[in-house]
Amino acid sequence: MKVLHICLASFYIDNFSYQENLLPKYHKKLGLDVEILASLQTFDANGNISYFEKGREYINENGIPVKRLEFKKAKGSRKFRLYEGTYSSISKSKPDIIFIHGCQFLDIKEVVRFVRQHPHIKVFVDNHADFSNSARNWLSKNILHKIIWKYCAKIIAPYTTKFYGVLPARVSFLENVYGIPRDQIELLVMGADDEKVEEAQNQRYKQGIRQEFNIKDDDFLIVTGGKIDKAKTQTLYLMEAVNKIKKENLKLIVFGSIINEMKEEVMKFVDGKKIQYIGWIQAEESYKYFAVADLVVFPGRHSVFWEQVAGQGIPMIVKYWDGTTHIDVGGNCQFLYEDSVGEIKEKINNILIDKSMYKNMKLIAEKHGMEQFSYQKIAQRSIEEITKKL
Repeated sequence: MKVLHICLASFYIDNFSYQENLLPKYHKKLGLDVEILASLQTFDANGNISYFEKGREYINENGIPVKRLEFKKAKGSRKFRLYEGTYSSISKSKPDIIFIHGCQFLDIKEVVRFVRQHPHIKVFVDNHADFSNSARNWLSKNILHKIIWKYCAKIIAPYTTKFYGVLPARVSFLENVYGIPRDQIELLVMGADDEKVEEAQNQRYKQGIRQEFNIKDDDFLIVTGGKIDKAKTQTLYLMEAVNKIKKENLKLIVFGSIINEMKEEVMKFVDGKKIQYIGWIQAEESYKYFAVADLVVFPGRHSVFWEQVAGQGIPMIVKYWDGTTHIDVGGNCQFLYEDSVGEIKEKINNILIDKSMYKNMKLIAEKHGMEQFSYQKIAQRSIEEITKKL
């Protein structure tokens, strides 16, 4: 059985831990023949959006064939996602199943043309858009999403077995913005790469990181990571909160890229002892840094790191967002309701003082988080849906 993963709505980044990386990886491990059709969009070495100069075909880090399509030469092709050779590439792949990562590309009409001619093919579409990362101004909401991308969702819908929202908020977005019937949508969460989770548990890695950054055995280590920009200024509140907690054994490691305008603000809290900034790290390295943490704090907008850390079984403090409470599997995390230094400081202090509360958070994280956010299990669930329909 062959699965073609189509990543033409946005970026596809080799060696990362996004859903479009890990679902194909674990579909292959489950015995499926897998290929990926992707755009030229990727990340550079600093984690910023970049583009390959031209199309290419290669085998990725998981042994999966990847084909990168060039944008058409017409004006607006990059914005609206029109590609050279979409139909012929799908036809050459000869898939039994098409898994579309994001319906927000006009060339989805070529997918429709293909499946209309091959009605035996099963189509699945996931959605990564919600109101925290999309439709954030009038033009984007009312023109781009409610007209253009809604059109794309609607034309593929009659041929789609299931739409998947990767967050509860993204399930709602499919229903309320694109008009997809609720009974055609399910939640398919993102998660953690089981192999990386196991590898990061190696005591040699843990001890090495703690020694490198002078973290003692009795230190309580908080880790946070991700891009620091104007949409995620709350990292500054976390750094200030940790700085204000007068406990010598409390330490914070921060990783991720920083936009130039915020570097000075971030670095004023970095002392190389209590608070350390280690720069941008590769996605696979993030598993090792989170694994050494006693607590992970994400005080800003949702990112895929939330599900990854839940899948690693680490207790968390995260910002409350409507439609993201699935990350709480019974007490593994606590929520922040304000953008304030005071609230973050209070939450961390309570955990430091109440040892039994922290122990319970850790127990639940390890027992339930690692089960519910395992990509091996997530891939199996998607395959169960596929095989049930075939």
